[in-house]
Amino acid sequence: MEKQGILEEIKRTAKANGGNPLGRERFYRETGINESDWLGKHWARWSDAVRESGLEPNRMQEARDEDELIEKFIQLMRELGKFPTSNEVKLKAHNTPGFPWPTTFDRFGSKQDFAVRIHEHCKDREGYNDIAAVCAPHAGRAKVSPRNEVEAEAEFGFVYLMKSGRSYKIGRTGHVGGRERDLSIQLPDKINTVHSIRTDDPAGIEAYWHKRFESKRKNGEWFDLSSTDVTAFKRRKFM
Repeated sequence: MEKQGILEEIKRTAKANGGNPLGRERFYRETGINESDWLGKHWARWSDAVRESGLEPNRMQEARDEDELIEKFIQLMRELGKFPTSNEVKLKAHNTPGFPWPTTFDRFGSKQDFAVRIHEHCKDREGYNDIAAVCAPHAGRAKVSPRNEVEAEAEFGFVYLMKSGRSYKIGRTGHVGGRERDLSIQLPDKINTVHSIRTDDPAGIEAYWHKRFESKRKNGEWFDLSSTDVTAFKRRKFM
């Protein structure tokens, strides 16, 4: 598609939206103009296209666009059951209109940086433990700048294995003893802490163990584990 035609559509849709330019996803839905029509041909990023049209990109919208991109990548991760390669992203984009091309994700940096960003995206959302577990091996340890050392230290916590009756619970907490007391009030059977692992990534390590024992999950964070499973968990003191 011609560059001028895209610019005219940006201005037209912005005018219909109260003068505010649309994000790339909504722009595609309303105009049918896909990223492949402009990305790498006319502009390197959507904000450049918006600026050339004479408008100022919406910062809030740009943040939402990043979340939408991550959600699309997560969709592919779930389809493949792993962290996609560039060629797998390219194949998905080729076969699925509206799915971003691989270069769209370059804004997130290296594979490790992107894995860390996805992990952060999943951290405070329910139902994303599977994605956090896939990202963990690729993310490694995020680099911490000096000004963030205090915040990083505050994120240390524990992933625990507790037993009540014949079932085991795998969860995360900042204080194992306090968590055991809380659960003992809620449960009819006595609960005991079998083992705890100190970690600087409680969410990621919890997700790792949940995925490892997924076939033995009973409900929520409760599992039917064998003695071998328990032994494997107890071998780890820090992750």
